[in-house]
Amino acid sequence: MPKYRNIENPISSYKGKRYLSPITYPTIPLSNNDIQILTDSGDRLDNLAYQFYGNTSYWVWIVLANPDKVRRDSYYVSPGTQLRIPTNISGVIKEFKDINR
Repeated sequence: MPKYRNIENPISSYKGKRYLSPITYPTIPLSNNDIQILTDSGDRLDNLAYQFYGNTSYWVWIVLANPDKVRRDSYYVSPGTQLRIPTNISGVIKEFKDINR
């Protein structure tokens, strides 16, 4: 299952050539409602996204909330890593869509 399948990226044209427009991601603010977890062996970002959001493609929001702890190029996370799971995901997705129109 491709990890970027649900990310929209409009195509732009310039002098007859087509280009993908860059994607800008919002900053995910800290919240007292965020969930803190300690990862276990075998935990994957897509599975954690499904567990907390019901959608595997929301793994990117976990990555953006933990830039110093997880890599953007892999679903895997080291066991024993403390991660912040943002809870206001609908607000973050709305901001993402607004800035990438």
